[in-house]
Amino acid sequence: MILLRHGQSEFNLHFTATRVDPGIADPVLTDTGRAQAAKAGAELRDAGIRRIVASPYRRTLQTAEIVAASLAVPIEINPLVRERYGFTCDIGTPASRLREDWPHHDFGDLEEIWWPPEEEPVEHIVGRAARFRATMAGMDDWSDVLVVSHWGFILSLTGLSVANGAWLRCDPAAAPPDEIVWRHH
Repeated sequence: MILLRHGQSEFNLHFTATRVDPGIADPVLTDTGRAQAAKAGAELRDAGIRRIVASPYRRTLQTAEIVAASLAVPIEINPLVRERYGFTCDIGTPASRLREDWPHHDFGDLEEIWWPPEEEPVEHIVGRAARFRATMAGMDDWSDVLVVSHWGFILSLTGLSVANGAWLRCDPAAAPPDEIVWRHH
């Protein structure tokens, strides 16, 4: 599978400059973030992707839509690949509002409040990543899946810190990382 970190969000723009949480809940992409998503879509055009799995945060949904338009593939929403709740940007948008804003997506039985109420312990996101890895490894078609996710989730899967708009290949049947070094992104 291929893992893509969402494009730059309004939160990323301000946090990178100040290292202070700017208090933006579920931020949208910046112009730079939309350009990063378009670039990823162009780079992945010949990668054989047949579907996209995206986190329910607005920044990942926007990134996934831009990439999907380039690849002409469907998007599936999966809260398992969401970010670790650690900053204001990790307060999501209620499922009813997501359904209104993106009526063409199937949010299935996404709970109304699908993100945790407080900071998520590291072992929780590592556990989610392990469950997702096991699910994908058990599928025959994992090699044609693009997962649009977040810094912390990709770190938990691979042990690698990935920049906004960057992508990498991940074999879910491979061993998980021996060590995960958490630091503020």
